[in-house]
Amino acid sequence: MAFLISFFTSMAGVSGAFLILPFQMSVLGFTSPSVSSTNFLYNLIGIPGGVYRYIREGRMAWPLTVCIVVATVPGVLVGYIIRVRYLPEPRNFKFFVGLVLLYIGYRLIFSLKHSQVKGRRQPMEDFRISNVRYGLRRICFTFLEQDISFSVPVVFTLSLIIGVVGGIYGIGGGSIIAPFLVSVLNLPVYVVSGAVLMSTFMTSISGLLFYSLIPLKGGLTAPPDWLLGILFGIGGLWGMYLGARAQKHMPERVIKLILSMVILLVAGKYILQFFRVDG
Repeated sequence: MAFLISFFTSMAGVSGAFLILPFQMSVLGFTSPSVSSTNFLYNLIGIPGGVYRYIREGRMAWPLTVCIVVATVPGVLVGYIIRVRYLPEPRNFKFFVGLVLLYIGYRLIFSLKHSQVKGRRQPMEDFRISNVRYGLRRICFTFLEQDISFSVPVVFTLSLIIGVVGGIYGIGGGSIIAPFLVSVLNLPVYVVSGAVLMSTFMTSISGLLFYSLIPLKGGLTAPPDWLLGILFGIGGLWGMYLGARAQKHMPERVIKLILSMVILLVAGKYILQFFRVDG
């Protein structure tokens, strides 16, 4: 399951943790707060496969990565506190998960019109980031003969907010920020993918530590299910490596359309269960 999910999601810069979590809750019946830290463990083991491939191909946007990481780490801590103190009950947490997935699905569908790189088709060896220019307000670089830039304050503020949501959800926030970077800031998905995966990896380290070491609510912590997280991680490691390798050969529209349909179906199920009255 982790291999199949991560193969497709890694093409869009997403680890697949946002789909691994519903699988754990609905299929495996794993609904305690530890399900979030298990998701972080999956990220730590699985993401290096995809990150390695993006770095090897010269498609890692390091300035974008640093900007996201610096903002999301403190947000993850706040999200952890909210998750343990105010969202421990599975029914309420599933409703929250549904709302997050609904937003992600909307952003992916909205971004479909931006899913093609402008200009002529380039040889595969030209898929490299070059001519990076740094600044406190904007960072610019060249990709596929295009000058691309983004606002540092905008990305930083967005990443801080998403860090809180990601800390609650146990996903690192990559599945939320990636659609935003593509659809709103118009950054190419080929550039966003590596940066978001790397930032998700870094924030997952802090998330796993927070859940495992910081006691909240009765002095209890929420460490991961280590065996389950490792099994997911091994599948994700191979899935993300092959997904990153195949990304250049797969149309963005196809990837985003498949993801959107899956996400919206899961979101609908979790939102509806909150309003269902048993008996």
